Amino acid sequence: MALKALDIYKLLPRKNCKECGDPTCLTFAMKLAGGKADISLCPYLDEEAKSVLGATTRPPIRLVKLGIGEHSFAVGEEFVLYRHEKTFYHPPGIMFRVPDTMPPYEISGVTARVRDEFFTRVGADLRFNGIAIENASGSAEIFARAVGTVEKIADLPLVLVTADPAALSAALALCGTYRPLIHAATPENRTEFCALAKQHDCPLVVKGKTIDELAQLTRDCTSDGVQDLILDLFPASLRDFMIRSTTIRQLAITRAAPDLGYPVLLDASLMELPDAAITLGITKYASVIISAPLSPASAKAALTLRQNIYTDPQKPIQMNPGLYRIGNPGKDAPVLMTVNFSLTFFTLQGYLESTRLPCFMLIVDTEGLSVLTAVAAGKLSETLVNDSIKKFALEDEVSHRILIIPGYASPLSGRIEDLTGWKVLVGPRDAAEIGEFLHEEWKK
Repeated sequence: MALKALDIYKLLPRKNCKECGDPTCLTFAMKLAGGKADISLCPYLDEEAKSVLGATTRPPIRLVKLGIGEHSFAVGEEFVLYRHEKTFYHPPGIMFRVPDTMPPYEISGVTARVRDEFFTRVGADLRFNGIAIENASGSAEIFARAVGTVEKIADLPLVLVTADPAALSAALALCGTYRPLIHAATPENRTEFCALAKQHDCPLVVKGKTIDELAQLTRDCTSDGVQDLILDLFPASLRDFMIRSTTIRQLAITRAAPDLGYPVLLDASLMELPDAAITLGITKYASVIISAPLSPASAKAALTLRQNIYTDPQKPIQMNPGLYRIGNPGKDAPVLMTVNFSLTFFTLQGYLESTRLPCFMLIVDTEGLSVLTAVAAGKLSETLVNDSIKKFALEDEVSHRILIIPGYASPLSGRIEDLTGWKVLVGPRDAAEIGEFLHEEWKK
């Protein structure tokens, strides 16, 4: 069981020396309890304290990185069973499965799709993560050829799906330096697969029929020198996956079974209801999800769900403050000020685009709060508006000095005029009315 901050504090030297980078040992203890600091930062810990704290403050689920470069991603390092307790940190990688028996042009097409396809939602570009290549042919040569086809198209993270050490060795000869995920070590091939994973410094999936078998495999693999492991629960059904993944997450979070403290893989392409399997995997702790290439509708649904689940529920989605352009506004274009709460931004942006009137959006930093909340909390003030006008050089962009503010910010209108020298127009409370407002009220 993880220690609480005060328990950790009692094990620290309590010198308040600041050498760890924190002002007090209590602050450092609080960070250790939350998994946000490393015990190695304290130079005065004795060996006994290091041993105790090392076991209780490291993340209960190991962080594992797949791939290299800009498309690489990390999974694991989670701390809670329920998202609302804190947050989930590392979204699952969704990988499209291609068998090596697929014609090369089709493999290239799927790879290009993963490389290029994305859609933007609330300011974020949502993408799939890589390619899982299955050794369906049983041939090492054909498997390696398929890997080479993918590598020619893109530098995406790969999952190498095979039970044959010879086929795996042939594939790793082409991509082993790019940290592909090896799938999968079993009791039958564990020695050979561990040797290849260690040789190429690749993460390794362990596949077991029972939880006890998985725990034994992780112990054997770590003894063989492979530390970056991912668990394939080998579920017979979606119900089976949900039960096993939840059990393993509980055991890992409570540190009752440290041998199970690794990310989990789900091959949705093997499930009876693949789309349902992807949904279950995203919501119930899968860190790597393998799927057949999805239809456009299913793709958007999966990526949207993943974004929703892995957005911090205690932290609003925010836009970067700044001056945004709608269309190609000129010097006489209207300027509309609003907050950096993403839903407010995109709602207003959509209605402004529908008016076909070029304009500017001045986005001020209210730490992601909505207009009404920001006004009530004092986060939206005349000082913030004045500072934003200067910071983003608004006076250089327009020839007039008229600022349109949201209806819910009307109590600030007079104070904004007095401080900034700009004339303030109070816009509607409902963004849907902005088109009519601009038509009736805006004066060039």
